[in-house]
Amino acid sequence: MALAIFGWIAFGCPAHAASRLTDYLPKAEPGELVPGANRLGSPQGDPAIVPAYRDDRLLGFVYLNSDFANATGYSGKPIQLLVGINPKGVLTGLKLVEHKEPIVLVGIPEKRILEAVNKLIGTDMDPVVRGVVPAPQVDIVSGATVTVLVMGDSIVRSATKLIKSGRLGAPANAPAGAAPQAAKAIDPGKSAIRDWQSLVGDGSVRRLTLSLADVNQAFEKSGNAAAAARPEEGEPGDTFIDLYVADVAVPTIGRSLLGNDGYDRLSARLKPGQQALVVAGAGRYSFKGAAYVRGGIFDRIELIQETNSIRFRDRDHTRLGSLEAEGAPDFPEIALFIVPAEFNFDPTEPWTLQLLVQRVVGAREKAWVTFELGYALPDVYVKREPVKPAAQPSAAQPAKMPGGAPVSTADQHGAAATPAAEDEPLWMKIWRGDIVKIGTTVLALGALTLIFFFQNQLVRRPQVYTWVRRAYLAFILVWLGWYANAQLSVVNVLTFANSLLTGFSWEYFLSAPLIFLLWCSIAAGLLFWGRGPFCGWLCPFGALQELLNNVAQAVNIPQYRLPWGLHERLWPLKYIIFLGLFGMSLYSTAFAEQLAEVEPFKTAVILKFAREWPFVIYALTLLSAGLFVERFFCRYMCPLGAALAIPGRVRMFEWLRRWPECGSPCQRCANECPVQAIHPEGHINVNECIYCMHCQELYFDDHRCPHMIQVRLKREKREALSSSSMRSGGKGPSTIITASGKPVGLPRAEAVTPPST
Repeated sequence: MALAIFGWIAFGCPAHAASRLTDYLPKAEPGELVPGANRLGSPQGDPAIVPAYRDDRLLGFVYLNSDFANATGYSGKPIQLLVGINPKGVLTGLKLVEHKEPIVLVGIPEKRILEAVNKLIGTDMDPVVRGVVPAPQVDIVSGATVTVLVMGDSIVRSATKLIKSGRLGAPANAPAGAAPQAAKAIDPGKSAIRDWQSLVGDGSVRRLTLSLADVNQAFEKSGNAAAAARPEEGEPGDTFIDLYVADVAVPTIGRSLLGNDGYDRLSARLKPGQQALVVAGAGRYSFKGAAYVRGGIFDRIELIQETNSIRFRDRDHTRLGSLEAEGAPDFPEIALFIVPAEFNFDPTEPWTLQLLVQRVVGAREKAWVTFELGYALPDVYVKREPVKPAAQPSAAQPAKMPGGAPVSTADQHGAAATPAAEDEPLWMKIWRGDIVKIGTTVLALGALTLIFFFQNQLVRRPQVYTWVRRAYLAFILVWLGWYANAQLSVVNVLTFANSLLTGFSWEYFLSAPLIFLLWCSIAAGLLFWGRGPFCGWLCPFGALQELLNNVAQAVNIPQYRLPWGLHERLWPLKYIIFLGLFGMSLYSTAFAEQLAEVEPFKTAVILKFAREWPFVIYALTLLSAGLFVERFFCRYMCPLGAALAIPGRVRMFEWLRRWPECGSPCQRCANECPVQAIHPEGHINVNECIYCMHCQELYFDDHRCPHMIQVRLKREKREALSSSSMRSGGKGPSTIITASGKPVGLPRAEAVTPPST
């Protein structure tokens, strides 16, 4: 197997496609793919197709979708389908033979996926290829939108490519065999800076504007009555979305939109022949959507060129704060997408950015329509070079990468990939665009640092400390969590570990300023205090749990403390969850991300409970448990807390004070610790401590801490003995009234012993 893989990588053997098709053919009967067929013939051509016969009569052909058009879903691996098609170009059958889609594997029945895709059976693709009718579309399956769309697109595009090749269908569809007279390439000499209006005017930046009326009419024409009955509210002329796109790997466009330094930094990131797109949008509809938060994929936009298509993932994405071109509008959403090298994207040929507009029509049902934003690179950026005969290769002729991008373009990128040391990196533009949020976060972290460094002075005033803590937690929940969406996740840990194994890049992490700042603060906090600063103070979901529990206590909801033996045995559960996720991430990061839904952070914080009902019920269940057992999820299930506890053992300082009596005989701190992080023998388990400082309140309280009670009584005795009445020698009573208004019996003051609770 290893030799076969090596041979495919090294030599790109054409026989591989045929062998892959034949490997999957035994998984389907001929009649399932081509009705009436009872046998299959030998593979033909490259990519391979297999004729299907009834006895000796040819009824159609069978092929593998991924041989003709990419079909990569959430898993990052192809979805393999056997497709049947007759000689006239009519789809006759489909068979899903292999996939690694976590959405289908976990929770979404495969039957629902197939029901949606099977609606393509019976479609005559020949008119679609000729442009007489639009391409057919599959129905969306809620919760598996991307998977279904990828499968449907792959089937349609693969059939289109097969028909265009002339191997079946009308001969007129076969492409002309004339050799091209010239090779097109991006002209590296064109790099002038231009303003926004001129870029939009000549098509360097393309625009798609949709009004509410446009979208409502599209749903009416789709024939979906339920969708048409739920029109967008507002004036018909109001903007639904104003969408712009441009290829910023082209020197003039890139330098104009990103600035010289930004373009140079981008060029340094691009591989030879690789392209990058800027997508900017305004209006009520987001081209990003929420799927990239849940599963790391942008499901509302799709890049299409000929028979290939791709949806960008979060690893391809960088958020920009603004565009540098003079006169450019302020867009609420600007994204920089790196086109994966394996997509074989040719920037000199036309391409399309397809926008998917969704509409909820039921509790779990969605309808959708698509709009296309076409792009063709203006000729001014393209140079044409004569194609020299293959028998007379010349070193001066630029080699071509897959998709037609000449190496000369990459050489130009390489020349630009050596910016001066003082050049400002691209990520700094992102930081400048988020200056208010960054400043607020820095102030919040600074305030927390002051709280920690001056904790002794603060906890001596319990009421002040209580309100300071509650106010800080409310700020973290509302501003950092619900508004800024800066909720860390175990997925961040898995991504970081994966990047160390596959190629680490600071720019990837610097592109999210708030997340980066939080991780830096956590790294420093681990050295000083362990995991407590994040888990107890900076986690929005942890803040939500604690604030809800405060309300529960205020309305007298009973609080339960698990027996120490059971509590101690439930501690390891979160470490087991984390190790399972980490091990799975080494096999499939995408699958590990789906399993990371054990964290309810996305549901409760990022999406504010606007999600499918199973996720909402799960999050509410955990929050409900926290009403009775404070921070239930943090204690027993949080894989992120477990991940932080492991390096937290290396902390350099011990800030939490203890008296010799703590644990023996006194158990007051252990009994009152909100998360039971103090062992019966008195020591604090830093792996479980959230640094709420309740034990430090008790430490200084001379009315609750037995040690401090003794100290107070002795102090009051000394004050009483040094009073004027005692110095005068008068015979006073055996019980003295102190300044605090409490009687002190002098003979028994030394006999005070600390209580056991």
